[in-house]
Amino acid sequence: MTLDRLGTANAPRQLFATTPAQRVALARQQFFEEGVRPSGLVGEAVLQSWMRCSRTHSDRQRIVPFDPVTPSRLHATLARNRELLEVARQELASMEHSLAGTDCRVILTDRDGVVVHVTHEPAPAHQPVLRKTARVGVNISERVVGTTAPGIVASTGLACTVDGAEHYFDVLREMQCAAAPIRDVDGRLAGVLDLTVEAQRFGFDAASMVAVYATTIENRLLQAQSREHLILRFQASPTLLGTPLEGLAGIAADGTIAWLNGAGARLIGHLPEHADERGVECLLGHDLASLLRLGRRESAQPLRLASGLGVWVQAQLQGANGIDFRHAVALPQRVEVPAPAQEPVQQMQQMQQEDATVLQSADAPAMPQAGTLREHSRKLIEETLAAHGGNVSQAARQLRVSRGTLYRRLRSWEQGSDEPGDA
Repeated sequence: MTLDRLGTANAPRQLFATTPAQRVALARQQFFEEGVRPSGLVGEAVLQSWMRCSRTHSDRQRIVPFDPVTPSRLHATLARNRELLEVARQELASMEHSLAGTDCRVILTDRDGVVVHVTHEPAPAHQPVLRKTARVGVNISERVVGTTAPGIVASTGLACTVDGAEHYFDVLREMQCAAAPIRDVDGRLAGVLDLTVEAQRFGFDAASMVAVYATTIENRLLQAQSREHLILRFQASPTLLGTPLEGLAGIAADGTIAWLNGAGARLIGHLPEHADERGVECLLGHDLASLLRLGRRESAQPLRLASGLGVWVQAQLQGANGIDFRHAVALPQRVEVPAPAQEPVQQMQQMQQEDATVLQSADAPAMPQAGTLREHSRKLIEETLAAHGGNVSQAARQLRVSRGTLYRRLRSWEQGSDEPGDA
C-alpha cells in the first residue's frame, strides 16, 4: 500500500490540495516539518501568526493554559474598558439574540486580548475548549494561546478568520473563529469582537456578521469619545445615514479633522499624519462655519467634497459633557408641573415668566410695562398661531416655548380668564 503526499491510501499522487482541510494539512507539513513557506495554501495573516508563534511556543502539542487573570487584574481590566463595554452593550445583546439558535460564542476582548465579555449562556458539553476559554478574564492573546482570530486581530489590527487546523496548537484544531477590530478616536485598537464555534462550522458568513457589529460598536465609541467635536455623518446616499455604512468624521474646534471612521476614510481619503494638513477646507472643500450651520438642519443636506464627490451630510455639535446642542435654545430654567399641584401664586409667577420668555424669544422690541405684559403676550401668540394656520406645534417652535405653555394659554382664554390664578 502506498500513500500519496496528502496521506491518502492507494490514491494517485496529487500535486495540489483539493479541499480546505487538505490545503491546511499540506501547509502545516511544509511549514513545520520541511521549513518551506507554504505560500497560497493559507492566508498571509495565519502564516505570519505561525511565524510569530514559532518563536514563542516550541511545542505545538502542549496543553494550552486557559486560567483567568487574578481578580484584582480582572477588576482593573473591566474598569479600564468600562466605556467600551457601555457602548457595546446594545450591539452585543442584539448579536447574541441573533445567534441564540446556534452554538456560537460572542467574545469581546480588550486591546491586550483579555476577555471582557462573553455570551452569558455557558458552552455545551460537546465544546470542552470553549467551556474553558469563553470566560471573562481569560487571556486569549497570541502569546498565550497561539494562532486564533482574536489573537491575530490584537496583534495586527486587521480582521481575519481562522479555521480548524490553521490554529497553531493542536488542541484548537476543532475551533473556527472570525474577529474584527474596534478602534478609538486616536486610531488605536480599543478591543476585538470575535465569533467562535467548536466541533462544527458556522453555517453562515461569520466574517461579514462580526465586521458589521464591530463597525457599529466602533462608530458608537468614536461618538462617545468626541466630547467637543462637530460630528459629521455623510454618505453618497442619504438612506445609508444611520447605518454601519455611514461615514463619520470628528471636526475639532480649530477646523481640523480629528478622526475618521473606516467608511469616512474611504470617501475622503486617509488622514495625513500631520495635524496642520487635516484642515476641513482642504479635505472637505468647506470651512468650519458652513459645516456648523448644517448642525441646525434636521434633514440630511447635499454637499460636494473637495474631490468633487457629492454626498449627503448631517452635522451634530456636542459639548464637553456630551450634550447635543443642535436644538439648544437659551431659555430661563423652569420646572413644569401640572396646574392642580401648584398654588395660585406659583401659577402666576410661572405664567409671568413664560410670558416674558415668549416675548424675548420672538425678537420683540423692548419689554413693555408689567400692566400690559399679558396683552402683548396674547397678541403675539395669536398672530403666531394665525401665521401657522393654527398649528400649535409650529407656533411653539417659533416662539421657542413648549406646546404645554400654549395649550394652557388657550384653555385659559377659552374659559374667559386672563388671570393665571383663575385658569
